[in-house]
Amino acid sequence: MIKNGLLLGLFALCCTGLVALVHALTSDTISLQQQKQLTLILNQIIPPQLHDNVLSEQCILVNSPELLGTEADLPAYLAYQGDQPVAIAIEAIAPDGYNGEIKLIIGVDNQGEILGVRTLSHQETPGLGDKIDLRKSDWVTHFSGKLFKDNTSMWKVKKDGGQFDQFTGATITPRAYVKAITKAMTFIEQHRQTLYQSHYACEASHE
Repeated sequence: MIKNGLLLGLFALCCTGLVALVHALTSDTISLQQQKQLTLILNQIIPPQLHDNVLSEQCILVNSPELLGTEADLPAYLAYQGDQPVAIAIEAIAPDGYNGEIKLIIGVDNQGEILGVRTLSHQETPGLGDKIDLRKSDWVTHFSGKLFKDNTSMWKVKKDGGQFDQFTGATITPRAYVKAITKAMTFIEQHRQTLYQSHYACEASHE
């Protein structure tokens, strides 16, 4: 029994060491891939022709549980053309998705026009709620070009009297999504100037 216990302990120790080694060898690669993915998404929601800075390097942390859907700090990325701020990309959480939280990111210019929206993570039902994922549907592209200040009462799904399509057999997911965008846009409208004057803090927060 003692021998078996020692063998089991040795096996567990070897497995732990192997996992740690693999993590150490791949952490830089994973980090690089995550950075590439972030850059790709940011350039989709704030087109490169609109700014001349590296968005991922000009990141601030924001916090508003009521409007951004979480107690945690979330990143926002500031776009500049020369020395002038032209747009913001901000992450937000829809806490009331059908299967839990939905993380999304929204790009918006100084006039309140949405430049793009993308889903960062979700647990929604395949074939139904997962249409918020651009790989499954173009539904998220329908927010682009919308002015938030234009008739804000229409920022709902059509079933609730708004302008955005819900999914066949799945209303909870798009309803939560549109609600999260509406709240995030409200946050930006209330704090745009303060956001542009904030100090970059994302890298420091991760150390």
